Amino acid sequence: MPDGSYTDNEMTYNEAIEFLYNSLPVFHNIGAGAYKPGLATSMALDDIFGNPHHRYPTIHIAGTNGKGSTAHTLAAILQRSGYRTGLYTSPHIFDFRERIRVNGHKISTEAVVDFVERWKKINTTHQLTPSFFELTSTMAFEYFANSKVDVAIIETGLGGRLDSTNIISPILSIITNISLDHTALLGDTLPQIAAEKAGIIKDGTPVVIGELHPETAPVFDKKAAESMASITYAAPVEGKHSGNGILYPDTPFGEIYGELAGDYQINNTATVIAAVTELRKLGLNISDSAVREGFANVISDTHLQGRWMKIASAPLTICDTGHNCGGWEYIVKQLDDFSTGAVHLITGFVNDKDISTILHLISSIKTPLQLYFSSPSVARGLKAEELAAKAAKAGLQGKVIDDVNAALAEASSVAHPDNDMILIAGSNFLMADLKIEGQ
Repeated sequence: MPDGSYTDNEMTYNEAIEFLYNSLPVFHNIGAGAYKPGLATSMALDDIFGNPHHRYPTIHIAGTNGKGSTAHTLAAILQRSGYRTGLYTSPHIFDFRERIRVNGHKISTEAVVDFVERWKKINTTHQLTPSFFELTSTMAFEYFANSKVDVAIIETGLGGRLDSTNIISPILSIITNISLDHTALLGDTLPQIAAEKAGIIKDGTPVVIGELHPETAPVFDKKAAESMASITYAAPVEGKHSGNGILYPDTPFGEIYGELAGDYQINNTATVIAAVTELRKLGLNISDSAVREGFANVISDTHLQGRWMKIASAPLTICDTGHNCGGWEYIVKQLDDFSTGAVHLITGFVNDKDISTILHLISSIKTPLQLYFSSPSVARGLKAEELAAKAAKAGLQGKVIDDVNAALAEASSVAHPDNDMILIAGSNFLMADLKIEGQ
């Protein structure tokens, strides 16, 4: 259903968003309390709305880090191949509608309002109590069906086995990597977390694993064997920074220039290359040139944000959603490679995240460092003063500036415009508070 075809809505878009946030359990507000293990509600919602995801093929992506970048890059490649492509990711950074896109275009405000209004009327009969993620996943599945997509890329929200999206029957499953995150819900060892992520492996459906790790590979191999699913581990690729991106000189698709510049994108690129190879085997018509164009234009084609994203030049200012230890391992390495001047690091987290490892990683940074402690404005935001106290125990000192925009203004006023870097990194919700031109 094209944008603009919803004309009889009584509710405003802001009212619809308020309903979604305030009437349903929302993870970014209350954390684990919004996590509803089990698929019964998701399947009931799917039945109510006519099982919309059966009307197009899907690609399902799980993993601790890299899901979003992998999903967006695959979407750009499929778009460049001429496929009308749906993309469902989470969380959003600036606008709820970032979660649901068709060929890079956000779901319309009218479509959001229409869905919420219909749901409120429908549920007077059914009396279901879905979470925010369960209901918005259903919204995405229906929107893609109405938009007549050729294929949809679906990113899990949390875990895999019991994630709301795990009712789909994909043509390809992808698991990017495994590191410790959401341990209270998914387990506190890599094999336990891998077992949850492996839940997206389906009977007879090929699966691509982005990282070969001795602790997690046996978990994936066992699940794939039980499911009679072919399993492919992504082969490493060589990448080197070039201009504002990364150059991959030797791939099956020729030399690739990747627009996404974080060091961690090299692993994501290996995953995408393996996934495209599998999609070709499944009959999708994806040319070498479409792969190269997708990598080179992923930001403009899909509007991915917050991945080593440059927001100013003098001084160089980057923001990155480094919210767990796996992401920070790459961030620290990239900062240590930055040798022209000092790094002004603005960081903040939510209050139920174990950040001890992240703080230890920050304390290992060799580049001259000025720290600024801020707080995401969501209900779960860790207060800047509390973050500073935790950091002090790790031997870290810095300025406490609760508002990230005030911290950015302070850092910009003292950073050397030619030699220093400003990095805003931490919770997605800290990024969401940034006032960036054009957002």
